[in-house]
Amino acid sequence: MTDNAGFKPDGDAASHPTAPPTQNPPSYNNSVATLNDFNSKSNLTEKNQFSLGEDPYNPFEHRDPNGASSGGALAHLLKSSLGTGILAMPMAFHNAGLVFGMCMTLIVGFLCTHCVHILVKTSHNICRDAKVTALGFAETAEKVFEYGPKGMRPYSNFAKQFVDVGLMATYYAAACVYIVFIATSFHDVINYDCGINWDVRIYIALTVIPCLLIGQLRNLKWLVPFSMMANVFIVVTFAIVLYYMFDEELVYSDKPLIAKAAHIPLFFATVIFAMEGIGVVMPVENSMKKPQHFLGCPGVLNTAMITVVLLYAIIGFFGYVRFGDQVRGSITLNLPEGAWLGDTAKLLMAVAILFTFGLQFYVPNEILWRKISHKFSPEKHNITQILLRTGIILISGGVAAAIPNLEPFISLVGAVFFSLLGIFVPSFVETVYLWPDRLGWCKWKLIKNIFLGVFSILALIAGAVASINEIIDMYSGED
Repeated sequence: MTDNAGFKPDGDAASHPTAPPTQNPPSYNNSVATLNDFNSKSNLTEKNQFSLGEDPYNPFEHRDPNGASSGGALAHLLKSSLGTGILAMPMAFHNAGLVFGMCMTLIVGFLCTHCVHILVKTSHNICRDAKVTALGFAETAEKVFEYGPKGMRPYSNFAKQFVDVGLMATYYAAACVYIVFIATSFHDVINYDCGINWDVRIYIALTVIPCLLIGQLRNLKWLVPFSMMANVFIVVTFAIVLYYMFDEELVYSDKPLIAKAAHIPLFFATVIFAMEGIGVVMPVENSMKKPQHFLGCPGVLNTAMITVVLLYAIIGFFGYVRFGDQVRGSITLNLPEGAWLGDTAKLLMAVAILFTFGLQFYVPNEILWRKISHKFSPEKHNITQILLRTGIILISGGVAAAIPNLEPFISLVGAVFFSLLGIFVPSFVETVYLWPDRLGWCKWKLIKNIFLGVFSILALIAGAVASINEIIDMYSGED
């Protein structure tokens, strides 16, 4: 997640809905811009730039000169990746084994980075073709289809709606994970220290109360103080976790190099959940005053992802070596019970995630509200938003109470939502943009994207089935 310096959800501040595409959108080599080619986030250029004979449109020249610096964009990407995901990496290694987990973490990290790269590059290219300054994730998919092969043009609106709905589902599902994490952390600390035996669902119900309050904040600037405090808490928690990871001699001999095949899908689902930050990539890139620094070598993206992948691999490897088969959905839950330092880490991380909930919840609500706000009279917008946000949070709490086990929940969300948005959609969008004669020698880019698409679908199916089976087994055990 990011704060307001770099966070602008797709289509923010829309004053009117995007007009449907014309029957014959302009071709790549002969663009004629109309108002229908633009949406709320796309800025029209000066009229004389559309005249024949001008140099190709450069969207980078029209970015906000007061936008985020490269360093600020790097900070946003790092902050969006170093949350609950990294704390779940030891569990991922438990489902993979030491050697297989390390190798595949690096490979999945490379694939996720590549998918972000092709999404941003495709967005840059379609901005030039459509002569717009910047496009979000859903808008990029829409424009690629609208300007793509004739057979794909009628599906441009479907592509945009698919990504929007996918983003909403992803963030709402992640919000459920947040509620489970917060409740589980308080459950472990309070039950042990106070000698009580409350069920975790009681803590989920109590967690929903502050979520209802913070979820009503609709202005990003009001969420900045919460985000700043959350960052401090997360840094302190990481320091405590590292202390406990290396406070005893590490034993490697009893850890498998490769785990059982049945557990491998859970590994991929967890790693994809941990690493994918596809929803914040385009808002961060769109906020930069020098977006040409986002890609390339070293570039903002490569620097951020190399740092993230190495940290994930280290935490996952040594976290699993330290706690072994007892590792849980968040490594903070493995810290010693009753120890003040361990309890501090658990509570700080729980509060940090609670403070981040408002930002997590902000994104899908902005997308949803833009889609339905026109159905309500302006004087009823305030009460409608209050009731809508309250209802969604209550539903999220209900889902969290239904699946109060963090491990399979993380795997399920990663398998279903992040596989689609993080891998399948970017590879498919690039293919549509490059089709039919720009796919490289022997159409190697098509072959590569087919591989990515198949991998994402396999990860989705296998991860979802394994996660659901694990949830069923847990409920069968309760019964």
